[in-house]
Amino acid sequence: MPNSLIYADHAATTPVRPEVLEAMLPYFSAQYGNPSSLYRLGRQAKAALEEARAKIAHCLHGAPEEIFFTSGGSEGDNWAVKGMALADKESGKSHLVTTVFEHPALLESCRFLERQGCRVSYLPVSSTGFVTAKQVEEVVTPDTCLVSVMYANNEIGTVQPVREISALCRAKGIPFHTDAVQAAGWLPIDVQAQNIDLLTLSAHKLGGPKGIGVLYCRKWLSLSPLIHGGKQENSRRAGTENVAGAVGLAKALELAGQEQIKRSQSTAEKRDWMEGELSTLTGCLVNGANPRLPGHLNLSFPGVEGESLLLVLDAQGIAASSGSACSSGSGNPSHVLLALGRSEKEAKGSLRLSIDETLSWEDCRRLVQAVKSAVEMLRFDA
Repeated sequence: MPNSLIYADHAATTPVRPEVLEAMLPYFSAQYGNPSSLYRLGRQAKAALEEARAKIAHCLHGAPEEIFFTSGGSEGDNWAVKGMALADKESGKSHLVTTVFEHPALLESCRFLERQGCRVSYLPVSSTGFVTAKQVEEVVTPDTCLVSVMYANNEIGTVQPVREISALCRAKGIPFHTDAVQAAGWLPIDVQAQNIDLLTLSAHKLGGPKGIGVLYCRKWLSLSPLIHGGKQENSRRAGTENVAGAVGLAKALELAGQEQIKRSQSTAEKRDWMEGELSTLTGCLVNGANPRLPGHLNLSFPGVEGESLLLVLDAQGIAASSGSACSSGSGNPSHVLLALGRSEKEAKGSLRLSIDETLSWEDCRRLVQAVKSAVEMLRFDA
């Protein structure tokens, strides 16, 4: 029988923190009102919703009226890209700029817009996993309605030069969006200092619940609704708000911000040690270079099938992944690793470990030994 679970897939989702659950519980029971209702129970729910909105705005250094609740990261990315493109349609601006290794929610939104007549420039990335402001500058035109570059990649963890890219966009009067789903809680976010016009967050990546996220959008931007119906979220997103989820997201973001420096240092130390140990395996390739998110480690083991490796680790009580959870089961090699120049064989033999500070050193050692043994066994069997 396997020992206790070693969870090394925090990039896919995180457990809800006890403090977050405690903050949410009243809104599943006694405070169950609809925030659009005028009676006391509804007003109480509305007050909790607006308090959560204000707390999130404070964490991001934005204004409460710039915070819009969503169902998570995928909706936020869809809304940012489609909302800006549709809003600018009448002005004739129909060009977007993004990168080839964004999250599928962003890339599929761009492909949808291409079918509607928009033009999209997909920036290539370096072999180490980065784009530059110069690349953006070379492709933007007077027709560009949005530039979208993720803050940190969800598979390899590389941190993009958001401040430089956003400064370029601000100078040219082009709105800038960043998918900060993986970065939130690990990296500083200041939408004012970083010139960020739109930003996507998801609670379940930082100790909050699934099914709730935020799209930050500057108040002067015209953003078309993605979901039509009622007048919730200042008439921009119809549907009864998830009050418990909003409260949970606000609490999770507050806690992550308070602990960011300490937990980042502790996590990076363990990640670096594991990288040093595992990179000694014959043929091991490290995908992505620093700066990276503290807990991300993506490795390729040519000659080893990634899914087989995950199953062997799972049998030993270790939860890991080979890439984005949104692409799991597709059978296709990671588009992120292919963008780095990895071959299909190298991409299919990848392992993504994403940890946090709660992983003990004992479990780090157990995890490393399990990966080493599994890789050697699968290579021998092949």
